[in-house]
Amino acid sequence: MMDVPARILHAVRTVVPPSRGKVVLHEPEFKGNEWKYVKDCLDTGWVSSVGAYVDRFEKLLEEITGAQFAVATANGTAALHMCLLLVGVQRGDEVIIPSLTFIATANAVSYTGATPHFADSEPRTLGLDAGKLADYLSEIAEVQGDVCVNRSTGAVIRAVMPMHTFGHPVDLDALVELCARWRISLVEDAAESLGSYYKNRHTGTFGRVSGLSFNGNKVVTTGGGGAIVTNDPQLGRLAKHLTTTARVAHRWSFIHDQIGYNYRLPNLNAALGCAQLEELPGFIQRKRSLAERYIEAFRDMPEAGIVAEPPGCRSNYWLNTLLLGRRDLALRDAVLEALNGAGLMSRPAWTLMHRLPMYEQCPRMNLETAEDLEDRMINLPSSAALAD
Repeated sequence: MMDVPARILHAVRTVVPPSRGKVVLHEPEFKGNEWKYVKDCLDTGWVSSVGAYVDRFEKLLEEITGAQFAVATANGTAALHMCLLLVGVQRGDEVIIPSLTFIATANAVSYTGATPHFADSEPRTLGLDAGKLADYLSEIAEVQGDVCVNRSTGAVIRAVMPMHTFGHPVDLDALVELCARWRISLVEDAAESLGSYYKNRHTGTFGRVSGLSFNGNKVVTTGGGGAIVTNDPQLGRLAKHLTTTARVAHRWSFIHDQIGYNYRLPNLNAALGCAQLEELPGFIQRKRSLAERYIEAFRDMPEAGIVAEPPGCRSNYWLNTLLLGRRDLALRDAVLEALNGAGLMSRPAWTLMHRLPMYEQCPRMNLETAEDLEDRMINLPSSAALAD
């Protein structure tokens, strides 16, 4: 009888057979108008942050997400940094984020001079646990006027920034209600969730502002890039102004009316992004088909299963996630060894933020679920092409 790592490898092989050779975790696919649009930039000389493809890319994002404003940025981290500045996060504030997240979420908080305040996650969504956070705030915080204050540190808790982990939407209704009650701004880290929906509404449209990412390993890529999306006209205009070095429009003068940031996406990258967005429906369809095959392959395996989209949601399944049935770090690493040894690139979840040396002294609630998930999660090969 096969041991657990061998059984898991066998199950994955029913979805990704050996005939595919070595398989990476998530690779981009360029079969649409990518060459045509990028060549157009080169032929016309419009390669920097001013160009028709930047405008088109933003309009496409607005149409896809349903947001009123989209502002393209150089990368997803820049988008998150700007989102926090737009809602007024400043030095000395605290921003609540999940400890189970990619480093960019915490770093964006640090760039503002604020302190990350770590919250626990829930196994159903892998994202921030709104119920636990509500109880925690009742213990450590109070509303003073129009702000929420941490009674222990005296700092203003200015924002909550949940992340839609691996494309699975968090419990947004609960977080919207919680943030309104505690006078905290909701900022969505939607870096991984382009094409994901919560109750038929696109992720990234529930917070005051949200950040997207188009890194090379995302569902849609611009090589490196991001975007800010918002339904607030004032914040949308301010986002575009600040990310364009806060330059006051003029035919020749260089007048800047506040500290700005050189965060705009180049036209060359936007051209790639436009072609990719045209292919998004097909990417999502094939990624969901691949996820269904993974789910079926592990349906009768008590030792492990695939994390499925939360009820009432439609996930892009950016990275398919295997969840072991018990917390066993040695087992997790044995499974990783078996999969990677067979040429199937797989990885654990990120190291929890509160374990990193620069963040280990930050305030945090009890993180028992995040710590449990950290030792049980494995990301499996998830490229859309694997469904072909």
